Amino acid sequence: MKVTERTAVGDIVAKYPKAARVFEAHRIDYCCGGDHPLTEACDAAGASPAAVLNEILQAVAEPVADRDWTADTLADLIQHIVDVHHAYLREELPVLTNRLQKVLAAHGERHGASLSALSAAFDELHRDLGPHLEKEERILFPAILRCEQAAGEPGGARAAGAAGLRHPIAVMQQEHESAGRALKQMRTVAEDYTVPADGCTTYRALFDGLVRLEADLHRHIHLENNILFPRVIALGAALG
Repeated sequence: MKVTERTAVGDIVAKYPKAARVFEAHRIDYCCGGDHPLTEACDAAGASPAAVLNEILQAVAEPVADRDWTADTLADLIQHIVDVHHAYLREELPVLTNRLQKVLAAHGERHGASLSALSAAFDELHRDLGPHLEKEERILFPAILRCEQAAGEPGGARAAGAAGLRHPIAVMQQEHESAGRALKQMRTVAEDYTVPADGCTTYRALFDGLVRLEADLHRHIHLENNILFPRVIALGAALG
């Protein structure tokens, strides 16, 4: 695939995963905003499209190979999402909750306004992600696996529920947008995760962890919004 300034940012990362770190560096939304052309996405982030394109081309030219999730089975992609990204959230969110409570207790008097706003946005994100992961693992992902299995069976599409996947996918995408808004709000109230001069080691560990959480969720949502879901919809259309 030739990458130009008119290529959708989600398509770029889908084909060249190393481009994600370029977009992260420039605060370019490639997950929920993955359908935007590179030029529009750069303009929204205040970045030079030509400069970002050059960085992308340099990144994808590096010899280290990335797994092409556009070519793997849906079953392998889903297993990767669950084993890597869902597992990360279940392990990391309680850790970050504990750190945030400690930082609030120690620094609330001096930085209460920003920390309280950060805590509110984080708590909303944490509260929403639990049910979201459960719905994917218990309902949507099994339905997708049945759909993929039915692809090779004549007449099996309807039994697999291929025609009914658009609605649950749309619900998941809406919840992804909500998560994206929460991440942006957290970064804003934390002033781009700048640790104050009197911030302790736990303060720094909290912000480092939130930066990693943001990056992982961006990649997580990208894999679903820009690769998994479009492939499922295309498969459902072919079967139905």
